[in-house]
Amino acid sequence: MKGKFVVTALAVVLFSSFAAHAQSTEGKTPDLDERCEMQADRLELDLKLEPWQTFRVDSTLKAVYHGMTDEINDMQAAKIGNTSLYQQVQDKWLDRLDEAYMKIFTEDQWNEYLKRGAARLRKARDKRREKLEQSAVQKKK
Repeated sequence: MKGKFVVTALAVVLFSSFAAHAQSTEGKTPDLDERCEMQADRLELDLKLEPWQTFRVDSTLKAVYHGMTDEINDMQAAKIGNTSLYQQVQDKWLDRLDEAYMKIFTEDQWNEYLKRGAARLRKARDKRREKLEQSAVQKKK
């Protein structure tokens, strides 16, 4: 029960940015690849990406989200119920996404990407990571 809740909660978080742009095609919900394509298209418009950048963003999104989904599904299959472990997996993959974006975007595009909410999300991940490290240090004492 806990595992299903965690996966559902993570799915809501992961795809919240897609929700505004998700359109039903013939009454069906877009799959992960379609959502990645929509996100890449949105970033192309918002950041004025070149076609090669859009292609790389789309490929990166698909690789990251499929990797994250696979890892979360494996954890769920192993019946891992600790929600912080799921959050760590999500943070790890989203950090990889940001690292890839830094290589793809120009400095101006990167700054615009951060202004549009990515900086807040990065800061939240850093806070969670710091809190986790502090609790690990306290357990060792």
